[in-house]
Amino acid sequence: MKKIVISTGGGDAPGLNAVIYSVVHSCYKRGWEVFGSRNGYGGFLDVDDLVRLYPRDVEGIYNLGGTILGSTNKGNPFSRPVTNLAGEVQVLDISDKILKNFQRMGFDCHIAIGGDGSLDIAHRFALKGMPVIGVPKTIDNDLEMTERTFGFDTAVSTATDALDKLHSTAKSHDRVMVVEVMGRDSGWIALYSGISGGADVILLPEIPFDIEAVCNKILDNDLRDKHYSIVVAAEGAVTCDGKGFNKGCGELGRAEMILGGVAEWVAGEIHSRTEKDTRSLVLGHLQRGGSPTTFDRLLALRFGAAAVRMVERKQFDHMVALRDSEMLAVPIAEAIKRRKKVDLESDKVITARDIGICLGDRLGEEEFELNADD
Repeated sequence: MKKIVISTGGGDAPGLNAVIYSVVHSCYKRGWEVFGSRNGYGGFLDVDDLVRLYPRDVEGIYNLGGTILGSTNKGNPFSRPVTNLAGEVQVLDISDKILKNFQRMGFDCHIAIGGDGSLDIAHRFALKGMPVIGVPKTIDNDLEMTERTFGFDTAVSTATDALDKLHSTAKSHDRVMVVEVMGRDSGWIALYSGISGGADVILLPEIPFDIEAVCNKILDNDLRDKHYSIVVAAEGAVTCDGKGFNKGCGELGRAEMILGGVAEWVAGEIHSRTEKDTRSLVLGHLQRGGSPTTFDRLLALRFGAAAVRMVERKQFDHMVALRDSEMLAVPIAEAIKRRKKVDLESDKVITARDIGICLGDRLGEEEFELNADD
């Protein structure tokens, strides 16, 4: 008999419930007990946030978005803001308390589902002696060592569907629509949805963009008798002179900035430089919601079952990864070492350029000028 605890951390993603479903059923097939920790590590701190999971508790959840356990991106146990009696906010390390509670409750393994931030926390607990298995989760698809993360395909489908709808309204008003999608350091969602959704311009964090090149593409559309344009911008896109876009600092204990605003800025620049009617739209958390696609659902179920097999083999401090259509165990430390970037020499990027999509740089502008002369 083994006693497993499962948690979901960071931003939610379609497919989380499918992983939980798979873990619970795979464990009970082996005669193991499964518990869920609500809101990240909440179950390690408060018994009311620890729930026993039976197969009957997870029936029918594999096709639901979100997570039945709840999630948080504010609960780093190694750096947790706490307000003292004087009303002052202090940042405390409560990891030892969590580890002691984990051991006192008699758990054999913690299956942690999350992105690079959540997996970094899981790895730090592994270094302190907690048996941990990681399951990769991020709609950005930016985790190294795995070809795909669940949630990405659903996010791309949501963004593509939005672009499809924007074509008709943009065309009706001869309007430029600038759509901001998620992607802090990697432009996977922007690239996949932009190509599939017929964008004229795609702005990626990997390619600093020249606003003049963007405007030239839009003016070139007018020369070709296409009087509307669709621009897709990843939230982490930056200009060629290094200008980034953010809404300010994150909450206490998090150094990164809250990204946002690139679509509004680009739309303003396009309007002032081309005099085209231009609007901006931020898809935001819409990309995290909804039922997972068939691809994400199957991938999440496979991840969950593979994680339980890794527990059986005691492959702790490792993460499940998809490689060449197979489920493999890779060290968490390697998986979170760096963000997976879009390969600028990949077939997808080449395809985008071949079909006339501007990626915010000057490549291909000579061809535009020649065609304009013709």
